[in-house]
Amino acid sequence: MAAKLNTGGAGNVVEANSDINVTPFVDIMLVLLIIFMVAAPLASVSVPVELPIAVAKAAPNPPKPVYISIQNDGSVYVGDFVTSIGSLGEDLTKQIGSRNPADERIFIRADQNTRYGDFMQVMNALQDNGFYSVALVGEDQATQ
Repeated sequence: MAAKLNTGGAGNVVEANSDINVTPFVDIMLVLLIIFMVAAPLASVSVPVELPIAVAKAAPNPPKPVYISIQNDGSVYVGDFVTSIGSLGEDLTKQIGSRNPADERIFIRADQNTRYGDFMQVMNALQDNGFYSVALVGEDQATQ
């Protein structure tokens, strides 16, 4: 605690200094800013997929979206991790944790050259495991 001495008048009077020291606050905020700047690129999906152009308006994202990526060779990913059709439901359940699968929206990113049969296998695996809300991700026309 800071104190201020009053040298005028009779005797010394000690008063409390009520000024706020913001230096520690600024230091903590700068450290948090650096942490978030480093962690932000790690939160995106890094599986390369050529997305088709979407015409619909973009929907707002949920707090923690779950992405399934299907490449043109038929390989399936949950987030950045490779999976198979047989273990897709189990991997998705691990990804969402204790949340209800029926209320969870799953975002599917499929390469524009993906076979329809591969896409339908993923859709059937989702339904078999209780995931009924699906959103298809496409590329905006403005980014082309």
